[in-house]
Amino acid sequence: MWLPLVMLLAAAPKSDYAGAAACKACHAPQYAAQIKSEHASALAKSKPEQPGEWAFGSGLQAITFVSRADQETYLEHGESWFRELKDYARTPGHPTAAGMRYRIFDPAARILRCFACHSTGPVTLSKEEAIVPTELGVRCEDCHGPSAAHVASPSTAKPVNPARMTSVQVNGLCGSCHRMPAAADDTPDLRNPWNARHQPLTLAASRCFNESKGRLSCTTCHDPHAPLERKTAGYNAACVKCHASPKHKEEVAGDSCVRCHMPGVKIPPGIVFANHRIAVFNASDPLTPR
Repeated sequence: MWLPLVMLLAAAPKSDYAGAAACKACHAPQYAAQIKSEHASALAKSKPEQPGEWAFGSGLQAITFVSRADQETYLEHGESWFRELKDYARTPGHPTAAGMRYRIFDPAARILRCFACHSTGPVTLSKEEAIVPTELGVRCEDCHGPSAAHVASPSTAKPVNPARMTSVQVNGLCGSCHRMPAAADDTPDLRNPWNARHQPLTLAASRCFNESKGRLSCTTCHDPHAPLERKTAGYNAACVKCHASPKHKEEVAGDSCVRCHMPGVKIPPGIVFANHRIAVFNASDPLTPR
């Protein structure tokens, strides 16, 4: 059974975590690449010119701001900054510009999960009951597990190695924050544009994933130690590993695989997510496979 991420993190104390800087001495190339990635900058303190106390998101597409509203509540601001707009606009999913309030001790732990998914290690509370992340951003130990023991004794204490996981396990690992694949009794609406941001969910619904015999996972296309690849050529190279000579019924010369098979889904006011439900789509409908 999959447990909420907050419960999983709570199982390991802060002392079990070494921090990303401790990985640098032995894994310098991976550290140098990962620190430049969008994951590494997923959470930061707001800059003086920004609103709020916390800035969620790397800014590749948007940044959403969060403040502590009172002793029991955090406020997710109703306006986010969008790179496409180069300006502020309504935070997606917010009915008004007033923002959304979350109780710290909400049984669903929603605000704690926000911090947990944008940081590394257990999320704790200060004496004043303010939320305190262990390490800002999604760093090494989010994927490799608590590694203080490995740092102390590299030869005897081995960290988690996602490269040895099955594609389903990798999808589940990434899905702990990007949303898990649907359970057997769950039928999410994959035509809802909002679900385009839940990549493991939509990937698990694609024929490519289900018929790949375990060869396709998140890390097939995304180097977990590097910034997000922005050029389609890198993704095309992953496609041809399985589809060396694809047969097309329409002229596609010079076009990229992902433009047709993973079209962009626009979510107002200024976000675009690639549809990971890999299929053939009509240009007018990037959500419904033909």
